[in-house]
Amino acid sequence: MNIRKRLRKHPELHTGALNDILFILLLFFLIVSTLANPNVKKVTNPQGKSDSKAKQNIVISIDKENKIYMGQHLIPMDSLESIIMSEATKNKAFTDTPYVVINADTISMTGSFFRVMNAAEAAGCKIVANVKK
Repeated sequence: MNIRKRLRKHPELHTGALNDILFILLLFFLIVSTLANPNVKKVTNPQGKSDSKAKQNIVISIDKENKIYMGQHLIPMDSLESIIMSEATKNKAFTDTPYVVINADTISMTGSFFRVMNAAEAAGCKIVANVKK
């Protein structure tokens, strides 16, 4: 009768290098996630501390057919920049920096939204965006 223990190998998993790899991946994703996107447009969000109706000098609406209105008047896309520029110069007599409030429908195209934003920036206005359903 053989009573000796048999030497069996137990399976092992060496995880020493795994910790290093996970640490390097963690650092990589932290660094990549903090990079800023240079194509982001800054938009002033509306604030409810004061009377926001006094600041809303120029109100532009974009409907679901991508028609652009200033108040109740339809604006052709060709003369958008000149109309916003003229309204901004009228309102600069009353305020330092006029505000352009953009009321856009969620179905409207983003191209027309950004055209209005670029025209407002060219006129020297601050932009407040409002997207409604």
